[in-house]
Amino acid sequence: MHYGAIKKTDIANGTGVRVSLFVSGCTHHCKGCFQPQTWAFDYGQQYTKETEQEVLELLNYDYIKGLTLLGGEPFEPENQKVLVGLLRLVKKLYPQKDVWCYTGYTYETDLLEDGCARCEATDEMLSLIDVLVDGEFREEEKDIRLRFRGSANQRLIDLTKTREQKKIILVKN
Repeated sequence: MHYGAIKKTDIANGTGVRVSLFVSGCTHHCKGCFQPQTWAFDYGQQYTKETEQEVLELLNYDYIKGLTLLGGEPFEPENQKVLVGLLRLVKKLYPQKDVWCYTGYTYETDLLEDGCARCEATDEMLSLIDVLVDGEFREEEKDIRLRFRGSANQRLIDLTKTREQKKIILVKN
């Protein structure tokens, strides 16, 4: 897996001050994407054990609320297989911190059961994410007034409550 950037103090992609990892590789190719360079799976730098350690160290500050994964597309199967290992460590080392993940895939149709983005890591990855921002960016629904999303079709799903209540629960914002 490659990544385009690590933001050490991001306040735009989730609540509070966050560490954000922008992974490379995306097959959605949304019209109006703000980072089309991340569509290429080999964009940026190779993700290594040193990269993983850097992310973990950046999370080790009280003012950091959590980790955000975005891209590119974290739920491309080849990215999931790497990211699930990072998420396991984050939850083990920092159980008080939350994990947000942005995906162009739709939770019910693409990530569950027979969805097109599924692989052996999907269920575990979903179990380690607290908030999932789902849905492709749609330029015709772009609205800069929306918090933590670019277009009106995208949802902020509270995955913790969704798992508990066995129905989709949206984040109130």
